[in-house]
Amino acid sequence: MSEPELYWEDFVPGETREFGEKHVTREEIVDFAKDYDPQPFHLDEKAGAASILGGLCASGWHSCAMLMRMMCDGYILQSASLGAPGVDEVRWQKPVYVDDVLRVRNTCIDRRASKSRPEMGLTKFRTELVNQKDEVCLLMTGWAMYARRDPSAPVETGGAA
Repeated sequence: MSEPELYWEDFVPGETREFGEKHVTREEIVDFAKDYDPQPFHLDEKAGAASILGGLCASGWHSCAMLMRMMCDGYILQSASLGAPGVDEVRWQKPVYVDDVLRVRNTCIDRRASKSRPEMGLTKFRTELVNQKDEVCLLMTGWAMYARRDPSAPVETGGAA
């Protein structure tokens, strides 16, 4: 494994990164739904059209999975990630439909060094999964843990943006 490009110090409150491009297909929506969320509006166009959603759309959990993959490809796999203690909030703002083209908008909103583990810092993100119309389909907030580049360096405070 190569040296990470991004450490805790590289995530600055107020900074936004945009990345990724994911074209959503009918086949993947239906395949995911068959395995994990077999509600009719995720499996069938007619059922989707008759629902409040107005068409065949991805499960919210599928949207979360697509977001996670885009985050991994966009920065996590190039970082000194140590995982995450959990997610504070996930909101499905708009359905993800067949042929949507998704991207990620990720904003660092807070960070702090760990008091008990000086080699680690925590970073809070507001992450949006956005479609081709610039509509936010999914909103997620939560903390992630990253190794610090130099655990002995003094910590600059970076309060909430």
